[in-house]
Amino acid sequence: MIVVTGATGNIGRTLVPLLAAAGEDVVAVSRRERPADLPAGVRHARADVGDAAGMRPVLDGADALFLLLGGELNSHGESPRALVDAAARGGVERIVLVSSQLNSTRPEAPSHARLRAFEAAVRGSGRDFTVLRPSGFASNAFAWADAVRAERTVHAPFGDVALPVVDPADIAEVAAAALREGGHAGRTYELTGPEAVSPRQQAATIAGALGEEVAFVELSREQAHAQMARFMPEEAIGGTLDVLGVPLPAERKVSGDVERVLGRPARPFAEWAARHAPAFR
Repeated sequence: MIVVTGATGNIGRTLVPLLAAAGEDVVAVSRRERPADLPAGVRHARADVGDAAGMRPVLDGADALFLLLGGELNSHGESPRALVDAAARGGVERIVLVSSQLNSTRPEAPSHARLRAFEAAVRGSGRDFTVLRPSGFASNAFAWADAVRAERTVHAPFGDVALPVVDPADIAEVAAAALREGGHAGRTYELTGPEAVSPRQQAATIAGALGEEVAFVELSREQAHAQMARFMPEEAIGGTLDVLGVPLPAERKVSGDVERVLGRPARPFAEWAARHAPAFR
């Protein structure tokens, strides 16, 4: 049995069907009611990954756990050891954790201290583990969807700073491999897209997927800070803007780990944009 946390998110929505199609016994965990689009045969558990006591019944009898922190759990909550210990007591032998590229490129970043604590807990769990460290998600472009639908405009800072954003579907496929196959225990995979693309290029790609013009308006750092403050904790905003605006060489670099695991190149941003064009119409 494989327990998938974050089952309704950008990664989980792909990972759960992948595992189910492969014949795995899957339990999809979310804090909401059962999603209507879960594949047949997939069980749903309404639980909070930040509550180890509540997760214990879900983990009982599981062989593997896909662990994804969401929202506020990235900044505070109970000790990571509580959840890892609950998994071990439930019989989990394999844990796949979604962490962040910043834990290798900026290992002292305050905004990622909790993810580093989860990495340490997983590594010290005595279970087989795989750590996934993705770069920025292609799906972060969903933040532009309202403005694109309303005024065919993308508003973003650092218009010409290019980063190799990764398609969440690729993260899901790598996670499925690590959950189901041998050879991934103890590995840390850095997951990026196949090329660096700037916000201006992403806007043009979305325009191509729509078959319509989309304007690009560059925000100042101050304007972007104010925009991010609506949905991000203050302690995370400065670091995020640093990565977007003055990325380190390692953050601009394309990793080959997606191809090494899956035997095919990582998906380009254009493929993500084509799949999700309806969200921008």
